[in-house]
Amino acid sequence: MKGRNMTRWRDPAKDPRQEPKSNLITAEGAARLRGILDHLSRIKRPALSTKVGEAAALGDRSENADYTYNKKELNRVIARIRYLTKRLDELQIVDRLPADTGKVYFGAFVTLEDDDGEETKIRIVGHDETDTAKRWISVDAPLAKALLGKALDDEVTVDAPGGATNYVITEIDYRDPQG
Repeated sequence: MKGRNMTRWRDPAKDPRQEPKSNLITAEGAARLRGILDHLSRIKRPALSTKVGEAAALGDRSENADYTYNKKELNRVIARIRYLTKRLDELQIVDRLPADTGKVYFGAFVTLEDDDGEETKIRIVGHDETDTAKRWISVDAPLAKALLGKALDDEVTVDAPGGATNYVITEIDYRDPQG
């Protein structure tokens, strides 16, 4: 049975998408998600509802591309609002510094040096705030899991698809969530 909705079979026991995600988020990340939810609820959804109503008033909906497009977009926005509302209820906001700032914990900015002497600065954040451009990685990522609880100058080995990579922690920094 072939079709455009078919995907390749994955063993659920080995599928990384099936692993439970942590429910941690920084205060800034939670504020950003609340801002997105507010924008979608107060601005985007009412505007799309108006467009759908205007397009529906034009008559035949079966050949009305404006109606079809805006209706699909409205449904997408409603689904996103539902997801964000549910997700914000599940999240645990980490809004304080750890007791021991000399070790790597959630929210830390960590500078790593690899075997070639190249430095990489990353931040360990929640699943909902990952950003590859800023080098913010999920607390559930293999590198983050390897770093958690480690101290300055500790050596960390991370198994990657290209082979094991060794890092040395050269700097650990926390920014006060309260400002």
